[in-house]
Amino acid sequence: MDSPELEIVKRTAALARLEITDAEARTLAPQFARILAQFQVLTSVDVEGVEPMTGATRLADVTRADEPRASLPRAATLANAPDERDGFYGVPKTIGGGS
Repeated sequence: MDSPELEIVKRTAALARLEITDAEARTLAPQFARILAQFQVLTSVDVEGVEPMTGATRLADVTRADEPRASLPRAATLANAPDERDGFYGVPKTIGGGS
């Protein structure tokens, strides 16, 4: 039967869609155990009265008013098109091949 540490490595690898051999898992198991033990230290930290954070700073997203405004003229927009067809951007077909 596999050790709990070995099972954690195998499960983590499966979740990450990584294929690892049993030998690799046995090598990684003690390393994973040490890493997870370090995270256990966090459970002893006193966070009483500490307000939860949603980000590293208190800055909020800067937004602008959503107001209508004139768009680029069609000719200016199509000047950047690699392929212009009948006043529109021309793109290759994604189904059925050809142009």
